[in-house]
Amino acid sequence: MHVSDEVADYWNDYAGEYDAEPDHGLGDPATRAAWRALLERWLPAQSSHVADLACGTGSLTALIAGLGHPVVGVDLAGNMVERARAKTQELAELVTIRQGDVCEPPIEAESIDVILARHILWTLPDPQAVLACWSSLLRPGGRFLLVEGRWWSVGDENYNDPARMPWAGGVRAVDLAAALGPLVRRIEVVPLMDPVLWGRKIEDERYRLVADL
Repeated sequence: MHVSDEVADYWNDYAGEYDAEPDHGLGDPATRAAWRALLERWLPAQSSHVADLACGTGSLTALIAGLGHPVVGVDLAGNMVERARAKTQELAELVTIRQGDVCEPPIEAESIDVILARHILWTLPDPQAVLACWSSLLRPGGRFLLVEGRWWSVGDENYNDPARMPWAGGVRAVDLAAALGPLVRRIEVVPLMDPVLWGRKIEDERYRLVADL
């Protein structure tokens, strides 16, 4: 079985439970409001085309569209895609959900103003190549909006194997900034440690990185 098939199977199996995590399903109104406020602050004031890569069940995709931005969500797992389409149905005029590999997203070059990705880069076999690919999707002056972290303890051996993933266990902000440095002109990193964002107290490293071309 190809690695991407294994990954798709993993997330397809997990899709039914995915939204049970507070920061995935955003079921708590306080958590949902906190993520909406952050997106409103991070995204451009004017309507902009956004790509939500590894969108999962579409919780952030829906928030982005709710702020008035056209958004395309991409996920490898068909079960995630189905749930994302259902979750964003009322915002269909602003939302497109596509099934595809985020390593090479099914998006035209220089067609996106903002690339949002949350907790996906650390799972990829060649994250630096992926960042270069993503930069080609951005229009001149476009923006990366990356929410990442370094998990000090990862229980699933499939996601803690440095032979398969150079950033197994997550990526420190300093390492992600170094990888993005040659591609962008400005980088800003802000810790995201507020428990309301995650539904619990956070002891490892969580942050958002904004980088402009």
